[in-house]
Amino acid sequence: MEETKLEPAAAHDDAPRAEYLQERIRLLKERIASVIVGQRQTVDLLLTAILADGHVLLEGVPGVAKTLLAKLTARLIDVDFSRIQFTPDLMPSDVLGTSVLNMKEGVFEFHRGPVFANLILVDEINRAPAKTQSALFEVMEERQATVDGVTYPMEEPYLVIATQNPVEQEGTYKLPEAQLDRFLLKVTVDYPSADEELEILRRHQERHDLVKLTDIAPVLTRADVQELRRRTDSLYVEPSLLNYIVQIVRQTRLSKAVYLGASPRASVGLLRASKAYACLQGRDFVTPEDVKFVAPYVLQHRIVLTAEAEMEGWSDVKAVRRLIDKVEVPQ
Repeated sequence: MEETKLEPAAAHDDAPRAEYLQERIRLLKERIASVIVGQRQTVDLLLTAILADGHVLLEGVPGVAKTLLAKLTARLIDVDFSRIQFTPDLMPSDVLGTSVLNMKEGVFEFHRGPVFANLILVDEINRAPAKTQSALFEVMEERQATVDGVTYPMEEPYLVIATQNPVEQEGTYKLPEAQLDRFLLKVTVDYPSADEELEILRRHQERHDLVKLTDIAPVLTRADVQELRRRTDSLYVEPSLLNYIVQIVRQTRLSKAVYLGASPRASVGLLRASKAYACLQGRDFVTPEDVKFVAPYVLQHRIVLTAEAEMEGWSDVKAVRRLIDKVEVPQ
């Protein structure tokens, strides 16, 4: 693949920065599409989380490119990347790091674990025991790790992309609702369509359009990501949209189909995600459509359905979509 040279932000002072950044985003999506067939909505949601400074939980059966998408995104953004494969015997020190005695100096030195990176891929997060999960979630929430009484802050940008298999339950530890709340978005990665799967087979059969991750050059710098986040924060939101968000979240607390509704943290997350998605579309303001698009992915893992609703075949996403439809859209 032809390499795109990254230039420092100062080199673009003579050109509109907004246009430059939108071109970078367009190129990033194009590069992802050259490797992964379909999954455009998942890509949009992943980029939304990056701009909103939030973590993502990707759920799907094995073989639908969850891990590949995370690794590819890390290659396209010029930041430090690490991968952690969660297993039942994984200890907190395997994630955070450990202090090792320096025999020559006679002092303990802290060796940082894989959690000290900008973008961390946690594969099969529900396979590790609660103690290890808690160590990770503390870092996700506080953006710092405390080991042996010493606090180590994480460098920005900081993003955790976790994957889990919703079908296989043997040897897994279900994530508690309080820990799921640490994720800004939960995205279900579905099977490809028949045409998309045919395109996957065609690429493998003809052996072209298959790109090695090591051959892919970054298209966004660390500074670009930080600037995109600042632009996201400054987006204009109508007061009526703030009320729209509040009413959507309140529906999760009032519905008879929901046993446990979303907290105010969900309202803040919905606002952040809506602004990030609007920025991703090249706008400097948020629309009701932005809120409606991201709401199911912000709320589905923050509610608990009643037993009756589950028996009737309701899913979390289906319930959230029905609740959104009950709220009047601001004009």
